[in-house]
Amino acid sequence: MSEGAVVIALDVGGTGIKAALVRADGTSQHTERHATGADRGPSAVVETVLSVAGGLADKARADGLTPVAVGIAVPGVIDEVAGVAVWSANVGFRDVPLRDLAVARLGLPVALGHDVRVGGVAEARLGAGRGSRHVLFVAIGTGIAAAHVVGGSAYAGAHGAAGELGHIVVRPGGPRCGCGQLGCLEAVASAAAVGRRYVELTGTPATAADVAARAAAGEELAGQVWRDTVDALADGLRTGQALYDAEVMVIGGGLAEAGAGLIDPLRAALRARLTFHREPRLARAALGDEAGSLGAALLALDRVEGGVRAPY
Repeated sequence: MSEGAVVIALDVGGTGIKAALVRADGTSQHTERHATGADRGPSAVVETVLSVAGGLADKARADGLTPVAVGIAVPGVIDEVAGVAVWSANVGFRDVPLRDLAVARLGLPVALGHDVRVGGVAEARLGAGRGSRHVLFVAIGTGIAAAHVVGGSAYAGAHGAAGELGHIVVRPGGPRCGCGQLGCLEAVASAAAVGRRYVELTGTPATAADVAARAAAGEELAGQVWRDTVDALADGLRTGQALYDAEVMVIGGGLAEAGAGLIDPLRAALRARLTFHREPRLARAALGDEAGSLGAALLALDRVEGGVRAPY
């Protein structure tokens, strides 16, 4: 890639779109944020995505830069080979050929990826997993999902649905998950579940961040909720390690904002559960909420080659 070349990167979420122009070394040249407007319906969201991408292309050219490719990350079930957003509850997509629509609008190569998988790629190549060949990125937010990254590439599975760690049943007969199953990890240990459980015990509304802070301050019921959450997460990560044998597990998403208050007890709880499996290094994600847009940029850079790669 030439010195003035950039890729257009978009991380599309249910609420907002994080967008950037990114150089070949993975550094952001320009960033901006937009409302997704999912309440307007999927067609309007598609138009917003294409409009934001087009605006970034214009911005790049106005600044004397050359846009060479586009990377788009979206949640849900993604067929990355066909470039189709198969299903996404957060933004209402059903079988949307987003890659072809973006190619037609922008006239550039386009890569479409799953938001957690591209976040995992970014953390593996540029963030907390840098230098490790086998990385399991676990995003703990409203839901829980994982990305298995080997050699800097994430594996999507046969049907684009690999890494659904949040739907491992860790508490049989437990709370009903959004998927319909009882006792999924996501139903008992996601950020949303932490808040719900605290309300059940206290009658007081609280976010997961509130619960973490109150637990750290010594509040008994908050501490109980937090310990139960850590135990459930450790059970889920033990299963993840049995399946993936990771060198490093990178913990991201909103719950990771608790920092050492989550990572330290989670590390101890996971260690206590492992038998013959090697203990992975447990690390907090380093890229924050930029991981998705940087990962989308890496997909686009891979599309045109010459982008940053992990040092193996």
